[in-house]
Amino acid sequence: QVYVAESGGGLVQAGGSLRLSCTASGNIASVGLMSWFRRFPGKERELVASITSTGTTNYADSAKGRFTISRDYRLNMVFLQMNNLKADDTSVYYCEAIVRPTGVSGANNFWGQGTQVTVSS
Repeated sequence: QVYVAESGGGLVQAGGSLRLSCTASGNIASVGLMSWFRRFPGKERELVASITSTGTTNYADSAKGRFTISRDYRLNMVFLQMNNLKADDTSVYYCEAIVRPTGVSGANNFWGQGTQVTVSS
């Protein structure tokens, strides 16, 4: 079993900051790409930022210059530092981890339950 869990969401005023954390745990042989997505009502989840196992990062245009993704490879964690938050950033944020479980030859993607971020204007 592989588990992915997010934390760190909450209510913040516009212009404020939040740091989201995500941990992949369980029977893990290796973790590849780790990503943050968000979903707005009635829409598909959209990529916010991702980071590969070698540290290459990718950001949505809306996140560039305000959000920073980072990882703790030893603990299988990924973080999203969000600064200068705007009301439009209000959403549920989801963590995705590409994980190769122990005893399995291939990798699968695993999702967390999501954490709510609310930015008041």
